[in-house]
Amino acid sequence: MSRAGSRLARAAYSLLLRIAWPPYLLRVLWRGRREPLYASSIGERFGFYAQAARPGALWIHAVSLGETRAATPLIAALRKALPDRPLLLTHGTATGRAAGLTLLREGDAQAWLPFDTPGAVRRFLAHFAPVAGVLMETEIWPNLLAIAAAQGVPILLANARMSERSRRRGRRVESLLRPAFVSLVATFAQSEADAARLRDAGAHGVSVTGNLKFDLTPDAGLIGKGHEWKAASSRAIVLAAITREGEEASLLSAWCVIAAPRPLLVVVPRHPQRFAAVAELIESSGFVLSRRSTWDETPPEDAARADVWLGDSMMEMPAYYALADVALLGGSFAPLGGQNLIEAAACACPIVMGPHTFNFADAAELALAAGAAVRVLTMAEGVARAVAMIGSDEHDRRSQAALAFAAAHRGAAERIATRIAALLGGRTGV
Repeated sequence: MSRAGSRLARAAYSLLLRIAWPPYLLRVLWRGRREPLYASSIGERFGFYAQAARPGALWIHAVSLGETRAATPLIAALRKALPDRPLLLTHGTATGRAAGLTLLREGDAQAWLPFDTPGAVRRFLAHFAPVAGVLMETEIWPNLLAIAAAQGVPILLANARMSERSRRRGRRVESLLRPAFVSLVATFAQSEADAARLRDAGAHGVSVTGNLKFDLTPDAGLIGKGHEWKAASSRAIVLAAITREGEEASLLSAWCVIAAPRPLLVVVPRHPQRFAAVAELIESSGFVLSRRSTWDETPPEDAARADVWLGDSMMEMPAYYALADVALLGGSFAPLGGQNLIEAAACACPIVMGPHTFNFADAAELALAAGAAVRVLTMAEGVARAVAMIGSDEHDRRSQAALAFAAAHRGAAERIATRIAALLGGRTGV
């Protein structure tokens, strides 16, 4: 690949992004109608920041809620390894920003990561002047990485993952993405398979440090809340966890086939902007619905008589896993790559997953091998398997296996923080 070809590819990419500015702004404003935080501080999306900045912060980019939660144990470990270093947290979604706000301390800052145009990126780096950047999981932005490298700002990729599907897609724009991967000063991969694909993409200094999500400890208060909810229902419970568009319809069709008296079904969609649509779908399917958003801290009396509970709340997943006897893994019953199953395991909740877990392939295979999860081919098969597992010896075995699986793979946060601190050891003068 020629240097000229790479420059031409990035120039074409930058031109397309500039053309996309107006529709991007409209999208932010439209989404902000449903999620007001999403449309807050719009100037930051284009590299204009009103807040004062403290130069020399360690910058961590966690685009959405999942990445922000994965960054939580890493941030705790970094505060121990670098106690005097302020942090800058950036995000791309409202859920990520809301979760990140709870992680801030005095002296830290938070902002939107700007659109990846050269001007916006330069304004961002000039304003905050970070000592280094840590991108979480899959965040590769060609202009951001090129300009940071030119300005001497080291960028690392932490908790990095790359599916075979993503690698195949990346080859189509190799001239654009390879220089971005090459510019990374270090890459901390979740698994050996991820590491091999990242090296093939051009990343140097790749090491396997494990998955940060194993280091997350479920909030004890939320676990207790889940147990209270379960007691209020007095029924067996199947959880459809972090479902994606299209999965709820097949779930409800399969649920109709289950003979009465059915367990209580709890559905937690991944995206809050879909809560209303999923509620309408449940009711139009003939089920009596109770929505978490209408409760106080505990379910009202009429919730116990509902067929389905809709988990239309944020930051309560441990409570949903704690109340469930078994969970169906959202995103895995359509070709969407699955969702994080580690949190379910840490809450002792057995997992039934579909055939599509390529975004979390290593964790899925480890869970299967440990007996914490089972795999099925269809939603109908998954529903039947989940219902059959309730109250069985298999359920108890898999619940204990889930806890053991979650505990066996901890330590990524400390490993990554130690290496980041070592890389920054010579950069104390900023």
